[in-house]
Amino acid sequence: MAKLPQPLKWVILAVVTGISVFGILTIGPTHEVAADDHSPIVDVRTTDPEMNTAIARARGTLPIFWASYESPKPSESGHSLKVRFSTRRGGEHIWIAEVKKQPDGTYSGLFANEPRDLPGKRAGDEVKFVEADISDWMFMRNGKIVGGETIKPTLKSLPKADADALRARMEQP
Repeated sequence: MAKLPQPLKWVILAVVTGISVFGILTIGPTHEVAADDHSPIVDVRTTDPEMNTAIARARGTLPIFWASYESPKPSESGHSLKVRFSTRRGGEHIWIAEVKKQPDGTYSGLFANEPRDLPGKRAGDEVKFVEADISDWMFMRNGKIVGGETIKPTLKSLPKADADALRARMEQP
């Protein structure tokens, strides 16, 4: 696995403690399962209106992410994108760290958590993607999570104390 910068480790820690509860988007039941890396994952129906609204809100605010990505303030770090990858079960949404714009208009980065339904892919592996596949974004500002719209609908599936702690770490862009 590639060596990750400290701000990104904070993001990954948040993933492990609940940030990535919206791990997979399928037509299956909506229950929690454990991934190999012990990140909580929730199966969410593709027709879930609350999650689809969160994805639309995140995509609509991508300019906030790109502005910070291109010219981050000293208090901003850990820029990550959540990207949808097609799988045999429909699709899996995975946080991508160390995002880089490529000359051909595509993007690359590293899987920030363990893919569940992408055989042969591991956390830390490099991946390429296009902007149309971005489903969410986030970065850290003064120790708070900015963005992360798809996290919000999943908070109700966490224990109250965990959900409250995560809400306390989030701020509006």
